[in-house]
Amino acid sequence: MSTFKYVTFPVLASALFLASCGDNQTSQPETEAPKPVETDTQTVDETSEVETIDKFTYANYEDVRLTHIDLNLDVNFEEKMLDGVATLDFERINPEVDTLVLDTKDLTINSISLVNGEMTTPVEDYTLGEADPVLGQELRIPLSKETEQVLIDYTTSPTAEGLQWLSPEQTAGKEDPYLFSQAQAINARTMAPLQDTPAVRLTYSATLRVPDGLRPLMSASQGEENENGEYQFDMPQPIPSYLIAIAVGDIEFKAINDHIGVYAEDYILDASAEEFAETPMMEEANEELYGPYRWGRYDLIVLPPSFPFGGMENPRLSFMTPTLIAGDKSLTNVVAHELAHSWSGNLVTNATWRDAWLNEGFTSYVENRVMEKLYGERRAVMEQSLALEDLKRDIAEAERPELTQLKLPADIAHPDEAFSQVAYVKGQYFLIFLEERFGREAFDPFLKSWFNDHAFESVTTETFLDYMDENLRTDYPDAVTDAEIEAWVYEPGLPDTAKVPQSDAFEMVQTQSDAWVAGDISTFELEELAADWSTHEWLHFINGLPDDLAVEQYEDLDKAFSLTGAQNAETAFAWYMLAIKMDYEAAYPDLEGFLLTVGRGKFIYRLYEALKENGKGEWAQRVYAEARPGYHPIAQRRIDDILNEG
Repeated sequence: MSTFKYVTFPVLASALFLASCGDNQTSQPETEAPKPVETDTQTVDETSEVETIDKFTYANYEDVRLTHIDLNLDVNFEEKMLDGVATLDFERINPEVDTLVLDTKDLTINSISLVNGEMTTPVEDYTLGEADPVLGQELRIPLSKETEQVLIDYTTSPTAEGLQWLSPEQTAGKEDPYLFSQAQAINARTMAPLQDTPAVRLTYSATLRVPDGLRPLMSASQGEENENGEYQFDMPQPIPSYLIAIAVGDIEFKAINDHIGVYAEDYILDASAEEFAETPMMEEANEELYGPYRWGRYDLIVLPPSFPFGGMENPRLSFMTPTLIAGDKSLTNVVAHELAHSWSGNLVTNATWRDAWLNEGFTSYVENRVMEKLYGERRAVMEQSLALEDLKRDIAEAERPELTQLKLPADIAHPDEAFSQVAYVKGQYFLIFLEERFGREAFDPFLKSWFNDHAFESVTTETFLDYMDENLRTDYPDAVTDAEIEAWVYEPGLPDTAKVPQSDAFEMVQTQSDAWVAGDISTFELEELAADWSTHEWLHFINGLPDDLAVEQYEDLDKAFSLTGAQNAETAFAWYMLAIKMDYEAAYPDLEGFLLTVGRGKFIYRLYEALKENGKGEWAQRVYAEARPGYHPIAQRRIDDILNEG
């Protein structure tokens, strides 16, 4: 077999054993990030370059690599800061290295000490580099030959992008404040000084002190309060820094089974546990397909509405948006997605953000396989079809074609550019293409082996392609061609070999929709036909309505189906997007309420964009001025750009 060879580089993995965005919403960078270190590149098939280093970190991790971080912190709600000491363990890759370079952003460094056995020596000649709006500041710490640990006393900033501090008034209970983090992609450096790159995996432990009556949680074993009023946490499996997470608030717990449960504020706890009751079935389906769950417990926490994503796959404790609580389990594919990250993303991690599809595309594929296994092919195909439409929109709206490649170009300005539907859905469809060509009988064991053989490692696109050459293509040399793989991975757009999902459910909905639009059936008759529609069928119906409907038709739909103010956030969002486009003013009061109470970027970014594009910029600015204090800093930055550009 003649296959072109993909250039690979050593995997950066801890020697310790070892888990969407959630929504895939991008944030526009404030400025183009400079390349902090020189990189070596090699050409792959004369079309794409492979970087050996992550350009979004200052860290010198090829010379010295963190292996563990211990955090001893006070959670200070009055000052809106974390305050304490980070103790860093490391290994020397280069025995001659005399400097440890770390990432920081908006951190105040109070003091640094080096530890050698029982001796602790203060460091006076550490340096902080010039602040970059994307990368933050590099922290350079001189090391002696004898240095075993580094101790850094520091405080975070009240405006740290990776932390959101909510006042009691911004929570459901209105009595206690709330804190939660969002470290992906490069916001861990706003929480602690470390090597903030997915190429480095480390274990962590933490001791937290919080105000009386509040409960802290982390992406780790959940510690109980000790006699000193402290909570202790431990993550023994090595993870990339973006998976370090913290939440503190008036949080309660409800078990689903012996190792899965839900944390939430009281007002939504019971509803969340009921909505996520099928999570154990999802875990079992994953294990049957791809091997054992390796992280101990799997819990979920439903965060306040300002959480900007659908979910975040923090190991042992997935962060979830309350917009998933629809009352009918129709949106739990997001739970399946975050759980799937326990294999794809947390267990096997992209080494750079140029390779983000290795996290998100694999996870979207696994998610869809689990949904098919549990709920049938019909639902899985509907979700594939809706995702494909989102991908086509992102490809059409991409600022430049290179951003629609799976392997992103070396000159992306911000890692958030990696989180479009390209990584999620084009990546998923690439794996669907491979599955169809090789057959599930061969592809399923191959993917299971991929997760097992690269467990607790950080890898590149080329690592995967070489592994596929050696462990799948060798046995099936005629299944795919080099040109087909090249088109999927290194070329823009959607290849001609992409599957076109055929949903009989959507075909029936479209037939009924066309008949209603043409006046062949009444709204009353449509109401009877739509009585058993799923959320997915409703989304297909709303998204497919023509642009030239009369106002009376909108009114009839709204009256019959109560689309304005719908409890299901996905349905409400689709309807509001249509209302903005067609200037259906009756929906605007509820749209305003939606924007004031929902902080999920998947919804609010596109709503604000649509308002501006359809001549409602002044109205959007007024609503945003009121809503902005309740949005996460990540969302604030993105919407500021949306409403102020041009």
